[in-house]
Amino acid sequence: MQIAESSVFLWKSVEKLGSMQRQELAGKIGLDSCVQEINEAPERQVGFYRKYAAVAHRTLSRPLFQGFLVWMLTKENIEEGMISKIQIMMFPFRNEKGNWLAGRISRKGEICIYPKKKESCQKLMREFEKDNVYFYIKARAMAALIHELLHLRYASDENMVRRKTEKYFQIFIRKEYARDSKTRSILKMLFTAGAVTR
Repeated sequence: MQIAESSVFLWKSVEKLGSMQRQELAGKIGLDSCVQEINEAPERQVGFYRKYAAVAHRTLSRPLFQGFLVWMLTKENIEEGMISKIQIMMFPFRNEKGNWLAGRISRKGEICIYPKKKESCQKLMREFEKDNVYFYIKARAMAALIHELLHLRYASDENMVRRKTEKYFQIFIRKEYARDSKTRSILKMLFTAGAVTR
């Protein structure tokens, strides 16, 4: 099925889904307080990451996106019960390989969504307009959550998860956002060399 056809099918399917399912999934999304890290971090840094976390939380909790996730989980035969909680983390996270992550999932179904480093966002601000950077932050959070949810079915098949993440995100984004040249540039940056996982 082509993306355009999938998109039409998506929105018809989402309209049929009950709000109860969306609320159940949205109810699992929370902000991690990270009290110790907040106390140790510089005030300006804390302010930046608080705003970043708030944007990510609002974006991932939106009813339209929640409906999309319910549709995707149904399509991929992923049980919502496999997801224990979704945490919006306050600070960036580097794994044992030294890579900065956009998200990760535990064997217990606990998903963590991490922010982009402040320095990286500042670099984006020099290259793009504020609205485009804001779009990037929202897009990165949504793509990261889609990516981690797909790991519930495809486990360690990273290549499959990356391909499907881009496919599903493209379906959602076609309806939701205008595709101007800067938006296309940001989406390309988001999915180049698995950037959604960093």
